[in-house]
Amino acid sequence: MRVVFAGTPDVALPSLDAIASSHHELVAVVTRPDAPTGRGRKLVASPVSDWAAERGIETLKPERAGDPAFLDRLRELSPACCPVVAYGALLPQSALDVPEHGWVNLHFSVLPAWRGAAPVQHALLAGDEVTGATTFRIVKELDAGPVYGVLTEAVRPDDTSGALLDRLAAAGSTLLVDTLDHVEAGDIEARPQSADGASYATKIEVDDGRVRWTEAAAAIDRRIRACTPDPGAWTTLDGGRIKLGPVQPTDGDTLEPGEISADKHTVRIGTATVDVELGSIQPRGKRPMPAADWARGVRPEAGARFDAEG
Repeated sequence: MRVVFAGTPDVALPSLDAIASSHHELVAVVTRPDAPTGRGRKLVASPVSDWAAERGIETLKPERAGDPAFLDRLRELSPACCPVVAYGALLPQSALDVPEHGWVNLHFSVLPAWRGAAPVQHALLAGDEVTGATTFRIVKELDAGPVYGVLTEAVRPDDTSGALLDRLAAAGSTLLVDTLDHVEAGDIEARPQSADGASYATKIEVDDGRVRWTEAAAAIDRRIRACTPDPGAWTTLDGGRIKLGPVQPTDGDTLEPGEISADKHTVRIGTATVDVELGSIQPRGKRPMPAADWARGVRPEAGARFDAEG
């Protein structure tokens, strides 16, 4: 089956590899335009664009998926189906109508839970014990199309969004190719999503990574893991921002929210419930380091504390 793949970030690459290794004919990729990155704001191509360039595969980078020139080229390519993983832009009906079998999206949740841009982060924030991935046919309503297939994945106590997303991307690539196989064979039926249990995963912003030490230790632990590695969890000390790696809740509650207690090997911080032990810290302009090494350098005084609300 002729396919045109749409995707942008690294998380799309396992599916690209799986499709390229399958019997399906990958004739082009669609990805977001090159974007300014870093201090110099240099234009950088997406990981999907780089993957295609290395293999000599045609790459389409429309500003909007409804651009007439893009739609004309898509019709010329005549894909039977367009698999999608984290493309990052809305698809108008004019684009959805081009392939005979539509656009089949791999979404990293068990729909209808966590429709939207950041399903893995929101699953961790909410303390979900199980998440997964879903293949479905794209319709105009956000992540609401009929479902082809589902897989589930247990959320581990130490999962960050990065680690969990990597597992889902790998497992989901197999699900996506299997879905394409059955779509081609005509022996699969997309079933409407349940009207119950829909939840929405809005984009995680930088401020969502701000640790509020007045929250319970369990909530702080989930927030930090959900925001690792992106956009990063952070707190402030004397007005200066510090990034934080995952923490470990302890059995004690000896400290006030945000209060710092450091010894030779550990750094503990108070919360609304039990204290947490810090893992790594990254002060502004420096590399990440073990929290104990940071404490030996700054030597926090007795009673010193991170700002309780961030």
